[in-house]
Amino acid sequence: MFELNWPWLLILLPLPLLIRFFSRAGQPQLPLVLPNLPYIDTSTNTTAKKPRSMLILTLVWLCLVIASARPMWIGEPQSIPQKGREMMLSVDLSGSMQIEDMQINNRMVDRLSLVKTVVADFIQQRKGDRVGLIFFADNAYLQAPLTFDLKTVSGYMEQAVLGLVGEQTAIGEGIGLALKRFDAADNPQKVLILLTDGQNNAGEVKPLEAAKFAKEQGVKIYTIGIGADSYYKRTLFGNQKVDPSRDLDEKTLKAIAAQTGGQYFRARDAESLMNIYAELDKLEPVEQAQQQFRPQTDLFHWPLAIALLLSIFACYLRQGPLFTARNKSHD
Repeated sequence: MFELNWPWLLILLPLPLLIRFFSRAGQPQLPLVLPNLPYIDTSTNTTAKKPRSMLILTLVWLCLVIASARPMWIGEPQSIPQKGREMMLSVDLSGSMQIEDMQINNRMVDRLSLVKTVVADFIQQRKGDRVGLIFFADNAYLQAPLTFDLKTVSGYMEQAVLGLVGEQTAIGEGIGLALKRFDAADNPQKVLILLTDGQNNAGEVKPLEAAKFAKEQGVKIYTIGIGADSYYKRTLFGNQKVDPSRDLDEKTLKAIAAQTGGQYFRARDAESLMNIYAELDKLEPVEQAQQQFRPQTDLFHWPLAIALLLSIFACYLRQGPLFTARNKSHD
């Protein structure tokens, strides 16, 4: 059905008449003095165009007021899937996420690029789930609250940049902020997926203390450690062992998962990260109260477009006789 979002703005419709009335009432009656006017073609019926112009300007004002009232079309009610989870993703954006030890299609990329590619696709597949997104480094901040709008959350993940919230790793802050964003008890299946490649070295909240609060709230935490295995690199001084994941605190991540009834995973490449998400898909969705929404389509651009076209036509009517007058004066 058709609906106006701000119908009270329709009270502006008589505004031009009121302005005209009060402006005339306040002006003294003076004799009309006509200046020297250019020659006007008397064969053109200008008096007929005057009321026509007023009618067009009236329609312009009507369209503008209707557009400002924000007309919209309300669609038929649509049901949201009745099964789902509340799932929060807390993603590490510390400086170490720029280490290029991951592979995508046989090409070395940094850790954040891998996370973007896999996580964005994972989010879009969460049909029926409410998904939220948190980024953390020196501090944690909410990028997207729990929502069914998976496309927007996935877009936020793809737009993530390093250095946005610092260079260090505040794992406890990433968990604590997620706990604040979960609803009180609307859904018993509350899941936090924590992705990090380091150890907690910032923030005021200790990871294991945050995990204790998560257990009390019934939130399961699945931790994912990101980083390639150690390997030998040939240098000028011979083969040297390189461990790009030496800062990864797997012990703490395993403890967080175990304390909350979750599980710890290790993501060494794109394939292993995708396998992790396949495991998370096996979590049994829970029944939810049926929810409905009605899609809304804004229509304000249509009266605005009509107002623009009518304004152009009104300008043509007002300027047309003047152009004729100028042409005849030159003759």
